[in-house]
Amino acid sequence: MFDTVLVANRGEIAVRVFRTLREMGIASIAVYSDVDRDAVFVRHADEAYRVGPGPAADSYLRVDRILEVAARSGAQAIHPGYGFLAENAGFARAAAEAGVTFIGPPPEAIDAMGSKIAARALMAAAGVPIVPGVTEPVDTVDDAASVAEQLGYPVAVKAAAGGGGKGFRVARGPGGLADAFEGARRESERFFADSVLYLERYLPQPRHVEVQVLADGHGNCVWLGDRDCSVQRRHQKLVEETPSPVLDDEFRQRMGDASVLAARAVDYRSAGTLEYLVSGGEFFFLEMNTRIQVEHTITEAVTGVDLVREQVRVAAGEPLSMTQDEIRPRGHAFECRINAEDAARRFLPAPARITGYREPAGPGVRVDSGVEGGSEIPEIYDPMVAKLIAWDTDRDAARRRMLRALGEYRVEGPATLIPFHRWLFQQPEFIAGGACHAEIARLEAENTPLDDGTQSPAPEAPALDDRPLAERSFVAEVDGRRFDVLLRYPSGDSPAGAPAPA
Repeated sequence: MFDTVLVANRGEIAVRVFRTLREMGIASIAVYSDVDRDAVFVRHADEAYRVGPGPAADSYLRVDRILEVAARSGAQAIHPGYGFLAENAGFARAAAEAGVTFIGPPPEAIDAMGSKIAARALMAAAGVPIVPGVTEPVDTVDDAASVAEQLGYPVAVKAAAGGGGKGFRVARGPGGLADAFEGARRESERFFADSVLYLERYLPQPRHVEVQVLADGHGNCVWLGDRDCSVQRRHQKLVEETPSPVLDDEFRQRMGDASVLAARAVDYRSAGTLEYLVSGGEFFFLEMNTRIQVEHTITEAVTGVDLVREQVRVAAGEPLSMTQDEIRPRGHAFECRINAEDAARRFLPAPARITGYREPAGPGVRVDSGVEGGSEIPEIYDPMVAKLIAWDTDRDAARRRMLRALGEYRVEGPATLIPFHRWLFQQPEFIAGGACHAEIARLEAENTPLDDGTQSPAPEAPALDDRPLAERSFVAEVDGRRFDVLLRYPSGDSPAGAPAPA
């Protein structure tokens, strides 16, 4: 087993990995940019080293500087978390050449799943269902038109290197194909420095369901249930739950078996996630994420398995600590992504300093965060403040527990998605297991006040500008009765008459 592990990431995922390392008796090393010098995650590590200025390209993506810190600190292994270098096969190879173990899959597996075109071909050969489409690049609009005619409209134009909704366009008819093709190509070049595109049939409003797998270097591979990630905006996940409310046990088993086939097809090791689209009683391979997922927490909640611990064990050459028969998911769990965004203003980003902060607690509640009062949510990184997880014995009990936890959560300063989540978890469609696609699309399209059940209706104040709303809470007492007061005001202003934040 390793003595020292470097975590090449920041924020809540860095804190989450540090906690498991501490439980395992492994010393932890943090790396930080100038922007993160005083961040909470830096203080969670045993040692911390600067790797550069704020922009990720000059710090968290600098392979040379991270490997230099690994050598200087004596780290024997590197955990990449998610994002940044987590799915970078070149980084995994560079670490191996430097004599440092990469806590993740082999670089060959990352490469195999890194191109969606190659991955589709591999999965089809392994017997895993794929969305009808091509397994070769489509080079021109004319070529795309020929493929679309064979598939039938609507079609999805996708970047081979895409992800997170980037490099993705839909052509609903021949008239929209050229714009979709050129738009996907421009975005792919911008975000991935890659212009390769392919086409597949577009499935309108499918369920987005994924399966967690674990594999080791001793021939063992298991799946640990499914996660439903259908509540999204612009293909970005907002809420995840397990198990999916739309699958039965037989369907779930078929997806699990297919996921093990997929992992074995690329000689996978470590934690990984197979993502599928579920539509019309069928499931289709979408992609494989060759890393730990943001939403791994809910799988841990229902299985009791520490997925990061298993990653570390596998990287150290040890076998998985469980067999398939020993995995018995229990109960239901939700995860809400608490982002610094204002859903009532078209999910406008709201980076700001946190002036007040209190996390919920109690039975079945978990918070993965990397912030505290005084922390800054910087503009140049992901706007995630924290992840809130609630578990209970069944879906409705877990939903009610999440509502209770959301009611306890206080984040002052930046606007967050807490009001959105409170609103969502009370929508009849969501309660019935739906994904609220239409309602979320409406929020994306226009400013929409959210009634999250926490305040009485009031006349809407005229919008002064397009700045995101900040929040500040304080206590007032009238005739001996205590009132909690919440002010919402344009970020950057100081509301007159309100007490200064502590």
